[in-house]
Amino acid sequence: MLSPQKNLDTYFLEARRDLLEVAAMLDRYDRSVEKEGKKADDESRLNSLIEALALLSKKEHPESNRTEQLLVHFAKVS
Repeated sequence: MLSPQKNLDTYFLEARRDLLEVAAMLDRYDRSVEKEGKKADDESRLNSLIEALALLSKKEHPESNRTEQLLVHFAKVS
């Protein structure tokens, strides 16, 4: 098992890249709404992503089971 610092040093850039990808997708959606003048008929997937981000933004997770929580969350949406 890696130390806390080694975990951050090893995975930070990869995680940052993934978060930037999500931000870019949300920006593309917003721009398409502006261009089309309307939102998607079904925004459940957008709402699911935003809810997942809120789940991840909680700094303290009692059981450190964020992955499991996301899997359960996305299973409800699929």
